[in-house]
Amino acid sequence: MEVLNNYQRKKPDESNDEEFYSAPKFVYHLDANFRQYLSSIYENEIEEYSNVLDLMSSWDSYLPKGKKYKKVIGHGLNKQELEKNKILDSYWIQNFNLNQEIPLDNESIDYCLLVAAWQYLQYPENLTKEIARILSSQGKIIIAFSNRAFWHKAPTIWTSSTEEERVKYVRKVLISNGFNEPKIIKKFNEPPLKIFNFLNKDPFYCLIATKE
Repeated sequence: MEVLNNYQRKKPDESNDEEFYSAPKFVYHLDANFRQYLSSIYENEIEEYSNVLDLMSSWDSYLPKGKKYKKVIGHGLNKQELEKNKILDSYWIQNFNLNQEIPLDNESIDYCLLVAAWQYLQYPENLTKEIARILSSQGKIIIAFSNRAFWHKAPTIWTSSTEEERVKYVRKVLISNGFNEPKIIKKFNEPPLKIFNFLNKDPFYCLIATKE
């Protein structure tokens, strides 16, 4: 079911995303607190010997190194970043704002991860339905994001919303397109300290849902 209208899908920069991501970005876009907390969630949520799909991935998937996986598949827009991500067994390149079909079999994935990624999707409804299709019967989608983005590449629904509104928006897309009510995790989202800026942490938002 569609949630966004055409205006909400528009981005300030409508040029091909592949051009923007053609140069590798070997930096962390999220701080250490965010990354560590996300890894702890993966540690608790992901069972060993599972098939994991990291969509819109980069050179690090934040997956716990000590856990054993059946297979970890990556997807992204930059080949050099994906090649450097040593936890990936395989990967492919695809622009989801042009084509939302995922080239994987029905019920072939146990966990689908999207980290700092949802904010760039112009057609999240279609992609969510595809994720539901490829997830196993007890499969989970784990979506995590903060308050950072390449803002010129984010659609209006994201740039015009508050952090709380973004959580509600992601939830609405999930439950409208094949998923049960998600578990929502919020951390480090207190008002920033104006005096000790170095103590501020990237706010952490995560939605975890099973398919219907």
